[in-house]
Amino acid sequence: MSKTTLLTVLILIGVVLGVAVGHFFLWSPGATAAQLTQDTAIWKTIGEFVLMRPLKLIALPLIVTSVVLGIATIGDARRLGLLGAATLTYYITTMVFAASLGVILAALVKPGSGIPDEVKQNALAAGQAHLENIPAAATEGRVGSAWMSILQQLVPDNALRAAVTPDFLSIIVICIVTGLGLVAIGAKAKPFTDALEALHEALMAIVRVILWAMPLGVFCLVAWSVGTMGLGNLAGALAKYVFVVLLGLSIHLFATLPAVLAVFGRTNPYRFLWRMRPALLMAFGTASSVATLPVTIETARDHGGCSRRASGLVLPLGATVNMDGTALYQGVAVIFMFQAFGYDLHFAQYLTIVLTATLAAVGAAGIPAGGLVTTLIIIAAVNSTIAANNPDIDPLPLAAALGLILPVDRVLDMVRTMVNVSGDAVGARLMTRLAPDAPSEQPGREAALA
Repeated sequence: MSKTTLLTVLILIGVVLGVAVGHFFLWSPGATAAQLTQDTAIWKTIGEFVLMRPLKLIALPLIVTSVVLGIATIGDARRLGLLGAATLTYYITTMVFAASLGVILAALVKPGSGIPDEVKQNALAAGQAHLENIPAAATEGRVGSAWMSILQQLVPDNALRAAVTPDFLSIIVICIVTGLGLVAIGAKAKPFTDALEALHEALMAIVRVILWAMPLGVFCLVAWSVGTMGLGNLAGALAKYVFVVLLGLSIHLFATLPAVLAVFGRTNPYRFLWRMRPALLMAFGTASSVATLPVTIETARDHGGCSRRASGLVLPLGATVNMDGTALYQGVAVIFMFQAFGYDLHFAQYLTIVLTATLAAVGAAGIPAGGLVTTLIIIAAVNSTIAANNPDIDPLPLAAALGLILPVDRVLDMVRTMVNVSGDAVGARLMTRLAPDAPSEQPGREAALA
């Protein structure tokens, strides 16, 4: 048995044991959310210290070395421009498609119809508690603020603040500019790039060690997630909603992305996804694209046949702005909430959800309270279109609507993060054709997946 296969088996065992321990030993049907959070806190703490914190610690220097080396080694400005344009086109296209798929499924299946009034009333307190934890200005959910957030990240004014925050999109922009500067000075940059390459390989060696902490870390994080939610919520009043989200994510993961990779990448897509399994399992366990990034880069380079040049730029950028699973999920979630409260949405609202979900997914990394705030942006946009045509209709009640989806959000977050990382990995494999490594840098990897 190879080391990769052994690691996969151990992680799967960790996931299964985590679900069992969380549901049968940690979850208590009569306990409040606050009690469950307190009772399962130790499991989250162990997972954080064993896995999440080491990965987050190494993510920033790995992003810096990967992006700078990726830009510096490509060198040709025209090739850089082509790679950047192709990457952004791929990201935007797949996110729009994912959001559209979610909207279509939610409109057809209608997961929000028939939600009991008692469930909606019970959701109010939980939703209010979450709204209190975010800035008051964020609850307005303005689309313009999302655009301004993205613009501020694209044009940073303080590199140290971007690193401390951390603001990963700004960090990537700074690294791209630095890489272009190294290209501009030519041979003078070689001592620096040599040192940076040595640092990058040292970081990758550390990642390979951290990988063996994955089974324990994933076990603890899954146990904590299931222990705070319980599997019963997946089969209750929200069962149809959970089904639609998982169906959409499965279609995107096992049909859409493989079709794109097979047509444009000329690669066996399912073999590629199988080789990326350590990163996908890590994404499921941690529910964080950024925390998974070191593993994604290591797996894509060593097992996925992705070039260092492509993965060094495409994967860090994708972990920040490419959120296929999030766009799909938010499209379903917003329609579910409006359906649950009796709103009749039409084509104009569906189109608004698709466009705003794509924008919100891109801007999620730089907005306080993450996915909650981006969901508020979409809800506000839909409320505006409804009010424009029917001023007498009250807007969707935010607290109760958000409270509806909170009981199952963590598990769905784990799955959609896995789809996000899959989209990033497929993008890196596609862009390898535009930015291949020299034969001495990646011998034999191109043929591995042919």
